[in-house]
Amino acid sequence: MDLWIIRALLFVAILISGYFVSPFHLNPVYTLAISAAMAVLVVLVEIRVRRCSLKTLIGAALGSILGIIGASLISLIIDRMQLEPAAGTFAQVMVLVLMAYVGLISGAHKGEYLDLSALGGIFTDRASRKANKVLDTSVIIDGRVADICKTGFLEGTLVVPHFVLRELQQIADSADSIKRNRGRRGLDILEKVKSVPGITVQILEKDYPEVKEVDLKLIELAKELGAKIVTNDFNLNKVSQLRGVEVLNINELANALKPVVLPGETMKVFILKEGKEYNQGVAYLDDGTMVVVDNARRMIGKTIATQVTSVLQTTAGKMIFGRFPEEMDAGGPSPRSERRSFEKSGSSSGSADEERERVKNR
Repeated sequence: MDLWIIRALLFVAILISGYFVSPFHLNPVYTLAISAAMAVLVVLVEIRVRRCSLKTLIGAALGSILGIIGASLISLIIDRMQLEPAAGTFAQVMVLVLMAYVGLISGAHKGEYLDLSALGGIFTDRASRKANKVLDTSVIIDGRVADICKTGFLEGTLVVPHFVLRELQQIADSADSIKRNRGRRGLDILEKVKSVPGITVQILEKDYPEVKEVDLKLIELAKELGAKIVTNDFNLNKVSQLRGVEVLNINELANALKPVVLPGETMKVFILKEGKEYNQGVAYLDDGTMVVVDNARRMIGKTIATQVTSVLQTTAGKMIFGRFPEEMDAGGPSPRSERRSFEKSGSSSGSADEERERVKNR
């Protein structure tokens, strides 16, 4: 609100200056109209400049200065040419405008290559001191990155290249309804990430026409910016590591956050259904880990405290085996025999494969 008040005061100041100074000796109505147009133009330029990064602004300023210096040198040559005064003045003005414009555009475009850390942090703001993260298409569609940003584990500048946005738009415009919904979900996730405090989403107009695959473009961009790639793509993760680019894998983070249980510990679970073996109950943790509890069939629909007997790591995930503590004194199967009976039953009837498939689907 304060910024718009300042803009309004600037608008009024330009109108008053134009009315009293009247630089072109025009009708007061025309003078006010021209002053109002100039004030609107100044505000629009200010709004656009605020969206530019510090590197872009510094690059544009340096480019303009170099362009003006070049125009001054060319003007010395024009002065030595035998031209009419009007033609010479016109040529000098055109050269100045052309060189300043070319320097401004070139400097702004190449500004991202500037290394401001060499200046000792004088021109670096809080966001630019933090390492940039480049978002992959898969992690945007996945959606968990928005929740991670809200928790504060991801902060700073999240870079979204233009070719990733283009891929998202192509998915959102797909004829396949599933792909179309995934693409639209990705665009909605980007909007959520932009609204998270402490997060800056930067749309980078950068492309590599000589590189065809989006994954390889992401790697080249991350190497150029010195940034990390945020993804959940296994293949991109491996290729990036081979190319020397750091990766933040959402799936690895999720696996690292799964609770660690050891045999002998007690945990509370909700028995959801009966197991494949006699008198077994099956429960699931919040992260989808399946818990097979012996002697818990009669406790279906209840929350019980079970003691962990063994933990089995499978290709589909982790499986926890336990038994109802009230039955432990009666003598139950040992953890090793419990695991062997479960695997043997799975190999004969396919029950273990079915349970693993259920874990994977969850």
